[in-house]
Amino acid sequence: MAETEIKHDNEAEFEPNGEANAIEAPDVTPPDVPAAPPPREPKIHKYLQYVIDLKASDLHFKSNARVHIRHAGALKPIKGPPLTPEQVEALWFEIMNDHQRKQLADKGASDFAYQLGDVDRFRVNIFRQRGSLSVAARRVNAEVLNFDQLFLPKSIYKVTEYHQGLVLLAGITGSGKSTTIAAALDYINAHRPCHIVTIEDPIEYLFKDKKALINQREVGVDVHTFQDALKYLMREDPDVVLIGEMRDEETFMAALNAAETGHLVFGTVHASSSSQTINRVLDLIPEGSRDLCRQTLVFNLQAIICQKLLPSVKPGVSRVPTVEIMFANSTVRKLIDEKRDDELTKVIRGSYEEGMLDFNESLRRLVEEEFIETDVAYAASPNPQELKMRLKGIHAGGGGLVG
Repeated sequence: MAETEIKHDNEAEFEPNGEANAIEAPDVTPPDVPAAPPPREPKIHKYLQYVIDLKASDLHFKSNARVHIRHAGALKPIKGPPLTPEQVEALWFEIMNDHQRKQLADKGASDFAYQLGDVDRFRVNIFRQRGSLSVAARRVNAEVLNFDQLFLPKSIYKVTEYHQGLVLLAGITGSGKSTTIAAALDYINAHRPCHIVTIEDPIEYLFKDKKALINQREVGVDVHTFQDALKYLMREDPDVVLIGEMRDEETFMAALNAAETGHLVFGTVHASSSSQTINRVLDLIPEGSRDLCRQTLVFNLQAIICQKLLPSVKPGVSRVPTVEIMFANSTVRKLIDEKRDDELTKVIRGSYEEGMLDFNESLRRLVEEEFIETDVAYAASPNPQELKMRLKGIHAGGGGLVG
């Protein structure tokens, strides 16, 4: 039987948003409202812009002192009178939010990132000293440079090939650790369909998804504490993780646990060599648990990269990294297992063909490639006398002196 369309006699035609059913508005002319004035630019912007224009790296404020910038590695004062504590506070409080001000009040220091315009970012640390404020603001290159643009050795690309384990970047503050990790993450982003999660305090480099999906969590903005971020990390289904600085037992154990459960984890440590890095991270662990932690490290450590930034004499290059690269081969794992960390440098020296590199070999190459002056190399060398021999063509390899 054919279907019959039934229409009730009392059914009205309905026109959604129809003009026929619209209610006529009363004729009321709104009063003239003056246009809101454009927001006033924070005064600190002129200082930040000055750093950008000079291509300087850092900006320093100290109460009752002149403002300083770091340019080409040297700290220099800006012309002008010293700033009072009230002036320093007014300049920086203008761009700080309530959380950052509370953190400063409660802890005496606050870290945050600040973006000027669409491109330029600064990593800011504001802290109290002798009852007044001081500030260190580092300019972060908006563009994530690759390893070649950073003048890093080709063998460092190996850290991007791992799918599991722990990769540690070591060095002092300002040695370029974050920049090197950013290059590694961006390379993985461009070549591997995976999920990358970063936990940062604050976020320095902003990534755009390429082949990978990247989520960046900033402590104090996206998550209340570093510990909260670590707690939920494994529920976020990451493949590659950046856990920033290994600052306490909880952070290091979270990184080690993530590496042990099949993730590639990047982290940073304040240390000057591979052997010191091992000792530094184990010092975070209670003495009774260190042997077990060392065993876990033996099986999960993949590489340690230590670096320093040196002033360059090559045109167009302000600073260049010198690096120590250690990959965890069977000999390295054996030495760590046997607590013979002080012998790791010998393994590195005998493993150049595997892509490893010690500081003196790195410095020798930088001198010969005319990136740095010889006196700069000697000053940065852990063993200047040995470096002098290397520059003469005499190398101390793993098996002794070889011409």
